[in-house]
Amino acid sequence: MVTIKDVAKKAGVSISTASYALNNSGPVSAETKERVIKAAEELKYRPNGNARDLKSSKTNTIGLIVSDLAGPFFSELIRGVQEATLASGYDLMALSAIGGFDSTAAKFLKEKRTDAMIIFAHNLDDNLIKSAARQDMPIALLDRRLSSKYIINIEVDNFNGAYKAVEYLISLGYKRIAYISGSDDSYDNIKRFEGYKAALEAYGIGYAPKLCYKGNFIEAGGYQAAKLMLLQNDLPQGIFAANDEMAIGAMEAFDEAGLKVGKDIAIIGFDDIRLAQYVDPPLTTIKQPVYEMGCLAVRLLMQALQGDFPNEEEIILPAELIIRKSCGES
Repeated sequence: MVTIKDVAKKAGVSISTASYALNNSGPVSAETKERVIKAAEELKYRPNGNARDLKSSKTNTIGLIVSDLAGPFFSELIRGVQEATLASGYDLMALSAIGGFDSTAAKFLKEKRTDAMIIFAHNLDDNLIKSAARQDMPIALLDRRLSSKYIINIEVDNFNGAYKAVEYLISLGYKRIAYISGSDDSYDNIKRFEGYKAALEAYGIGYAPKLCYKGNFIEAGGYQAAKLMLLQNDLPQGIFAANDEMAIGAMEAFDEAGLKVGKDIAIIGFDDIRLAQYVDPPLTTIKQPVYEMGCLAVRLLMQALQGDFPNEEEIILPAELIIRKSCGES
């Protein structure tokens, strides 16, 4: 099997120079680049089995890496990205980051299998993302912030969204407010937790660690958190869950226990997934523009591929309080 080492030897250059020339990712003269490409073609070299024309690294494909391809939140994000990508004449490659550094998604990043990437995954290494981002492969990073010339940071205002959620519960007279958290290493969970604590402090309510429960952003996690509250026989008055799936899981547990959500206990979520308005009672939540975030990421990447990068260090999208019946009547 022909390797890049063979190409470098035939072209009379170092392995790193050969890599730069083939991936159009470093300072290589036009003459050297042509020599390397010619050597690769004569040897029939194909990087990692990806049989594309070596004279052009363009794939007409946008990559999307998410923590998990399942779930209503990511489904809405994928829909927004897919529609915007197709409208721009590009294909979409959606990948799961399960497995972290050893995942297929990480391999695609390292090998530049797409023209640009959208990443919404907390378990991919910062250095991997920063090293992959370059002029010919810009990256739109969602709900996570990294400083790099070729990374576009797009995030929802998680802090203020969480603040609004807790403030609304306080306005209804609730003071013992629990928090069901997402993953500890998730940027959006960290900001939402900060917003939760800030709202309590602003209204003179002490933060109580015993009112914080792990839910890991999944419905089963919210269900188990609520079960734990019931077992302790010391229910809070209100609950802020860091996403709707956990809120819905908690509602199910309370329903099984014969408690009326909106009357016996108040619950508010975050995301405003489609199911939120159809559960009983309909879920009060913080709406984030998931579909729009996907569309915006594609639009900005299209501009970046033309050399027009945003001037803003990060783009922050608003979060809106959606009042329904799960917190009782206002």
